[in-house]
Amino acid sequence: MTHINKDSSEETILSVNLENLSWIEAEKIMEKYEVVLIALGSRLKEHGPHLPLNNDYIMAEQLMKLVIKQVAVIVLPTLQYGFYPSFLEYPGSVSINEETFKEYIIDICKSMNGYGKRKFYILNTGISTLRPLKKAAEELEKSDIVLSYLNILEIETKIEDNLLQQEGGTHADEGETSIMLYLAPEIVNMNKAIKDYDSRSNRKGLTRNPEGSGLYSPSGVYGDSTLATREKGKILVESIVNEVVSEIEKMIES
Repeated sequence: MTHINKDSSEETILSVNLENLSWIEAEKIMEKYEVVLIALGSRLKEHGPHLPLNNDYIMAEQLMKLVIKQVAVIVLPTLQYGFYPSFLEYPGSVSINEETFKEYIIDICKSMNGYGKRKFYILNTGISTLRPLKKAAEELEKSDIVLSYLNILEIETKIEDNLLQQEGGTHADEGETSIMLYLAPEIVNMNKAIKDYDSRSNRKGLTRNPEGSGLYSPSGVYGDSTLATREKGKILVESIVNEVVSEIEKMIES
């Protein structure tokens, strides 16, 4: 976990996983870092028939490991639960109340702020989590605490045109499946990958009920996972990591 310095003459600083230290070691080492990194990925959220429930947790962990090779941060344990109400019709999926989740994030940041840390970055792998993270950031700002987070939807707007061919989708789809084919191919079963895309607009969440109010998806997929490839995943992952590293570097310098 080495920080890659732009100036090779600079002293090399290592990222640190806080949970591996004693409190005495933590007290001494935390003052060396500007930013606290927290990866966020559900360990229980449906991802169609071709991906496991812990897909987002694995994604968050793998992305975090790539990020800390390029920038020096304090790393907190990956958060395994969050606000994911869109998937509760699919057995095994767990969602935390939005307000509870927001306060959970605030409490973590304020706890660390008690030790002098005021800059936090959430490596967020979800979409429904964006709203409570925004609210948490607004509340923390009142206490002079900075919270930034990854909006993974914005990544696709910054990649090359025509990388993704699906009509649309945001979940267990071409993009997300491609990412996992690159990060953790052993968890992907492309033999079970399918297209499941409801093009109706102004609907929230997914539903297994064709008469339901959400986007109809009997499989839990929203998009076309059959179009996924490892090569597309490599481009997406590199874009995500570059974005996160860039945002954290700006926080360090500010």
